Amino acid sequence: MHDKYDVLIIGGGPGGYVAAIRAGQLGLRTVLVEKQHLGGICLNWGCIPTKALLHGAEVAHTITHASQLGISVGEVNVDLQKLVQFSRTVSQQLTAGVAYLLKKNGVRVIDGTARLRGKANHGRGCPRGGGITGPIT
Repeated sequence: MHDKYDVLIIGGGPGGYVAAIRAGQLGLRTVLVEKQHLGGICLNWGCIPTKALLHGAEVAHTITHASQLGISVGEVNVDLQKLVQFSRTVSQQLTAGVAYLLKKNGVRVIDGTARLRGKANHGRGCPRGGGITGPIT
């Protein structure tokens, strides 16, 4: 199968998905190949979930020290499982937003891998679960 695209982007992290969205906005036929999760490490496992966890810790700290402000609060209990689930939910919502923007701007997303195989000959790997291989022109 041969698909014609103006732009091939390998990797759906913050650089890749922003470039793909912009290319789509400019009217370029764009394909983005991502092997794991749209948004990359930052959105799924790094910056964003870490900030969500830190927010929970800050709230617990604020409540613990509320008496300094004349506010009486009972014992603080942190349910770590719920806090982690909150961080995952935040990441999933943002990932869904990225997927929506890609679709809205006409970007085709391929769940798989890609590699460059020479001048103007880009090989596309199999998407997870099998599927299409071949050049993208």
